[in-house]
Amino acid sequence: MDAIYQPYIDPEFDSLMERIYPPRVCIDNDACEGCTLVKVDSANKHGILLEMVQVLTDLDLVIPKSYISSDGGWFMDVFHVTDQAGNKLTDESLMLYIQQALCPSRSKEIQTRLGREVRPRHVTTENTVLEMTGTDRPGLMSELSAVLLELGCTVTSAVAWTHNTRVASIIQVQDGLNGGPITDSARLAHMEAQLENVVEAHHVNGESRSVRLTAPVAGQTHTERRLHQLMYADRDYERCHGCDGGDKHKKCCDGTHATIESCEEKGYSVVNVKSRDRPKLLFDTLCALTDMEYEVFHAVVASKGSMADQEYFIRHKDGCTLDTQSERHKLTQCLIAAVERRVSHGLRLEICTHNRMGLLADMTRVLRENGLSISRVEVRIQGGRVVGSFYITDASGHDVNPDIVEVVKKETGGSVVAVQKSPAWGPQASPSRTVQSTNRSIEDRPKFSLGSLLRSQLERLSGNFGPIRS
Repeated sequence: MDAIYQPYIDPEFDSLMERIYPPRVCIDNDACEGCTLVKVDSANKHGILLEMVQVLTDLDLVIPKSYISSDGGWFMDVFHVTDQAGNKLTDESLMLYIQQALCPSRSKEIQTRLGREVRPRHVTTENTVLEMTGTDRPGLMSELSAVLLELGCTVTSAVAWTHNTRVASIIQVQDGLNGGPITDSARLAHMEAQLENVVEAHHVNGESRSVRLTAPVAGQTHTERRLHQLMYADRDYERCHGCDGGDKHKKCCDGTHATIESCEEKGYSVVNVKSRDRPKLLFDTLCALTDMEYEVFHAVVASKGSMADQEYFIRHKDGCTLDTQSERHKLTQCLIAAVERRVSHGLRLEICTHNRMGLLADMTRVLRENGLSISRVEVRIQGGRVVGSFYITDASGHDVNPDIVEVVKKETGGSVVAVQKSPAWGPQASPSRTVQSTNRSIEDRPKFSLGSLLRSQLERLSGNFGPIRS
């Protein structure tokens, strides 16, 4: 058999451009009256747009508008950013963090200068990680928590999403006696088998499920992006068809719509997503595009009242556009799923109490015993206390009695606050957090033009970069 020879490529070569031209970020508080402009200038690489948006959303910042261009191997974006109250950024340490956050060699220095934790945290070497997907059912989180307690584990954080009758969860645990991660392979295998039994219960033959318990590995994926990946692998998107099962917008409709068209002149596929505006919407959409290996070359994202419009000019990583109906249909489904996964239904319970072993098991048991179902959860240990939130409904997905707060408070011995039923699409956007514009319906909007985007937005904004501090 003839030998096949391939050229050797130094693994350092892929990062050469990034090391020669590291990302630079300029913070501009003068150009726009209502928000801070974050201008990014960098050599391009797959996923860099998502990395930047991830930095901003982890800081709980709002991005009501963005202009994006990365043609020709160069990445140049402008983000309009405010804090949660709709104000400009004024904290010098926060602005310094944003400027330097894309420089890996400065990460430790950045965290020190910022002076606070950036959430949600990445999985660290301090925790063993449980990843689970399966069919959603009342009491599942309670049963998982009870088994972890019985196995001698302390839960340090738990995040779970439910969508289309499916559930994905990432739970970080430590050894309940000695602290620190659990690394013994035999113990991990035993724990995984016990947890698999819980997830397997009540499953119908043929339904997919997965349980994966791993020792910590440095550099693991961002928690919320990993939840998107788990639900995508679980094919939760297959039942997503947009509002009323179609792509055409109706007047005053606030459902999720995604359409894909061809831009043959420039060799792009044009993706349009319209949905209710909410925090982290841009991050969620980019997770879908990036993990499906699509490159964003140009984009405009803007909030209009309570609604958000996202328009992306994309190609697949191999340079191809979406030419088949099956490709377009799958991407449309995945984008709608990415928007809907973070939707929070039901009554929100906010909890803050002293941490103790078995607290999560006790709280979820109380909810299960009262016939309640958890639609979403995010809790973590912070400074010796457990803080976070649960979204709860009854077993049929309907509203629950707010009196459950007193029952939970008695069980946990801490502060529990009920926030009345959230809108179906998460927190309602307020005028202070959105960019106001004309009140036209989507049908009246002029056809988008790539030329107009580049001329009227990117060229004008890119001229404001000037000298950029790094």
